Amino acid sequence: MLVVASLVVGGTLSGGVVASDSEEEIRARLKPFGDLCRVGQDCGGLEGGSGEAVSAPATAAAATGLSGQQIYDQFCFACHNTGVGEAPLFGSLEQWQPRIDQGMGQMLAVSLTGRGLMPPKGTCITCSDDEMRAAIQYMVDSAQ
Repeated sequence: MLVVASLVVGGTLSGGVVASDSEEEIRARLKPFGDLCRVGQDCGGLEGGSGEAVSAPATAAAATGLSGQQIYDQFCFACHNTGVGEAPLFGSLEQWQPRIDQGMGQMLAVSLTGRGLMPPKGTCITCSDDEMRAAIQYMVDSAQ
């Protein structure tokens, strides 16, 4: 109780007390640093132009421009090198063969939507379908 009373009465704390700012300064610090514009909303000068609704293609993330190996090295390796969440190990034909047998279409579908602990697109949210296909092909080639 003595410590609390001391702080309330004395108003000091080791390390100093932050001086109170004006309401304007507090509002400026708490002001959002960006704006959110959702598909179909009037964005008033934000991406999509002044005042027009943003369409899905205008807000879609751009492709990464990375090769299959680069995507693997940046986004896929952590799980596929260790087998986290039953991810098929890089270079293991035994683990990849059942997936290979299902075909690239099925492997791509799983990679796009995720499965088990694998999130959609394996965290490469900016990857295009073609880039995801290239990363899968890189992993399949390593197993064969």
